Amino acid sequence: MDASEMKTRLQELLTAAGLTPLEEETANRFVGYVSLFARWNQRLNLSAIRDEEGILSRHVIESIEVAILLPRGIRTLLDFGSGAGLPGIPIALCRPEIAVTLAESQGKKAAFLQEAVRVLGIEAKVHDGRAEALGGDFDCVILRAVDKMPKAVAAAVPLVASAGWLALMTTTSELEGLKRAAGAEFSWPTVKPLADGAHRVIAFGSRRSPRFGSTESEAKLHSGRGRSK
Repeated sequence: MDASEMKTRLQELLTAAGLTPLEEETANRFVGYVSLFARWNQRLNLSAIRDEEGILSRHVIESIEVAILLPRGIRTLLDFGSGAGLPGIPIALCRPEIAVTLAESQGKKAAFLQEAVRVLGIEAKVHDGRAEALGGDFDCVILRAVDKMPKAVAAAVPLVASAGWLALMTTTSELEGLKRAAGAEFSWPTVKPLADGAHRVIAFGSRRSPRFGSTESEAKLHSGRGRSK
């Protein structure tokens, strides 16, 4: 489909999912992202879904929905095992107040992410390597369709800031196992079904109590009273 058709289809899918259509500029950037995704997918295994309609309906709409649902007050976010940039790139496009880091250990996929960031003109950073090597604390760490997901969740936990969030895009059947992998340090106040269906959900886990050395601003984030910058 051409760019105009793709933009129309994107807005139709958002409306069908009960989401607000995007502003013109943001919609255009999503069209650019999907077009780049589809071209690179012919050479790389970014996704088993090859056509633009499938990329929109199976990947993009879900990621936009998650971007909308992210708790307010998040300033930094790590997309752990970003792959083709899902959901990190849609989050960067929809929530520009969040500083997004895309971590991807496979070099060819990381090269795609670098090109996508450049073409789309977004402020996201790309980490070409294992996310665990990053160090530092993020207000939110999010995982979607990562290989060996329980192990990845356990590896992601140390990267979540005091009073921060661990966000899991998964299925209802897998969620309890992933919660156990995260450990008793997290409570799960919010689990929401995603419009994609197929029993897919987004679950937000928050630390039960701030870790040693947490700051007042982190405590406000945990309680939902933090403000975006």
